[in-house]
Amino acid sequence: MGRDSRESLSLAEESGGINLPMLLIFIFFITCCCCPHQAGCVSATQELERQFSPSRWSHRMSADDVIKAHVKALKEGTERARGLAQTLLNVPYGEGDGEKLDVYIPQTNSLDVHLVIYLHGGYWQFLSKEESGFMAVPLVDKGVVVVAVGYDIAPKGNMDLMVSQVRRSVVSVIQQYSHISGLYLCGHSAGAHLAAMVLSTDWSQYSITPQIKGAFLVSGIYDLLPILSTYVNEPLKMTEEVAVRNSPSKLVPQLKLSSSSCQIVVAVAENDSPEFRKQSEEYFKTLKASGLNVTMEDVANTDHFSIIEQLVDGEYHLTKLLLKMMGKS
Repeated sequence: MGRDSRESLSLAEESGGINLPMLLIFIFFITCCCCPHQAGCVSATQELERQFSPSRWSHRMSADDVIKAHVKALKEGTERARGLAQTLLNVPYGEGDGEKLDVYIPQTNSLDVHLVIYLHGGYWQFLSKEESGFMAVPLVDKGVVVVAVGYDIAPKGNMDLMVSQVRRSVVSVIQQYSHISGLYLCGHSAGAHLAAMVLSTDWSQYSITPQIKGAFLVSGIYDLLPILSTYVNEPLKMTEEVAVRNSPSKLVPQLKLSSSSCQIVVAVAENDSPEFRKQSEEYFKTLKASGLNVTMEDVANTDHFSIIEQLVDGEYHLTKLLLKMMGKS
């Protein structure tokens, strides 16, 4: 894959993350080096990047079209949400230009409200809070506040900064909305990674300890090491050290200390790539083995993009599951 192709995918891919086993890499290496028809062999690098390209696995439409449709769906959903809810836009949670959030407020007089913080995907280098209010469409009608968080995507922001920003955004939300009766997280793709990092925070370094009741981690990546050699890392420029300290799969003991009472849902799309699905399955198993309250949702008839787009629908499986978690079904 040429540099232009990788950069195009880097901009366009909604997100992902694959834990490709070294055995698979070895098999590809042997096959390509020993095969007498080397020109027809797929290299290990090509396969790794294919596994990390979620748009190539959609059964609905072509890779380019599914990206365009995804952005369109998120924007339209967010526009609907802004028409239905009271909004507070560009609320600062820090001093940086990108450290702002949008709040979608239901028409309610109750001071006892549930609040969902949404962390967007986009491979840490695409999308923003501007198209991340869509899930407020069914939730505000149930009296739920939705907060869409902005953070500095690459190349402006690096991984350490993004993780720090989303953690600080949660602290800020709690400080500004002290009447919250239940705090929940939802993240998609790269946002699921960031949400898992929030759950894995050592809150002793902060002024407050959030009591996060539930978290939806949707089609996420939980081990960053495999992406170091792919096009995904070109704007991120992560080293192995950075990848390790920002991999939720390596931080489960801290998650158990910080978020032991949190109800966690690890959701994955039926048509996510095999290695992408494996990341979710392995993270779920690790959390389960640690005694945490976690369930796995393998969502039928979805791909990496439709699994989150459908949260605009009150009848969608994950929407109903989230409302049930809040006691609002």
